[in-house]
Amino acid sequence: MEKASRFLANSSTALEQLRGLINQHESTPGVPLPAEREMAETLGVGRREIRRALDVLEEEGRIWRKQGKGTFIGPAAPVEPLALQGLVQQTNLLEIMEARLQLEPGLARLAALRATRENLALMQRMLERINKVSPDDRDLNELWDSAFHRAIAEAAGNRLLLGLFDAIDAVRREPAWQHLRELARTPERVDHYNSHHHTIINAIVQRQPNEAAAAMREHLLSLQNALIQAIHLEDDITL
Repeated sequence: MEKASRFLANSSTALEQLRGLINQHESTPGVPLPAEREMAETLGVGRREIRRALDVLEEEGRIWRKQGKGTFIGPAAPVEPLALQGLVQQTNLLEIMEARLQLEPGLARLAALRATRENLALMQRMLERINKVSPDDRDLNELWDSAFHRAIAEAAGNRLLLGLFDAIDAVRREPAWQHLRELARTPERVDHYNSHHHTIINAIVQRQPNEAAAAMREHLLSLQNALIQAIHLEDDITL
């Protein structure tokens, strides 16, 4: 059963669903989450994906765990993503990359100007998590990469822009496009992307907004190019 669930949904999907669950209880922090097995069955994902998603939520401060007691919702829930039902069928990954190129360099610029000490610490922890992941584990790489970018979006200090980021990221992680995302995320490219991450966060830490925006743009252009190559490869395979 768990094996089948993993085939249908990855860790990013589990994370999105758990964020939705937390949003339902944002006014009552301290509410316990169900056991991992129950959450896996309810959300239709594997327990491994649940555990990985919970790791991200704990790092973000959305939940807290107590040995022998369980997992509890933390004091701050993320912004509820904008409702974009049906948009997945009307767009594609290249349009999503265009949207990211318009939004995320600006978020990096604002983060360099506004990031608090807590924001910077969270970004550093996310980066450390990314560095520990095997380049061959594409699911976990994508999970922490997305969490790193979200930490930057949160550090920008604009709730509306954070909501836009969450909406775009939710569409980007559509399971139907997972194969293309995996083709674009080779182990060699993961090392390249991680180098970009260090450049971005260094500019943010040094309070260099223009450099942070430029580094984010360079990073996203590399992702866009890799995605275009993946699409061409996919077309060649299906011919």
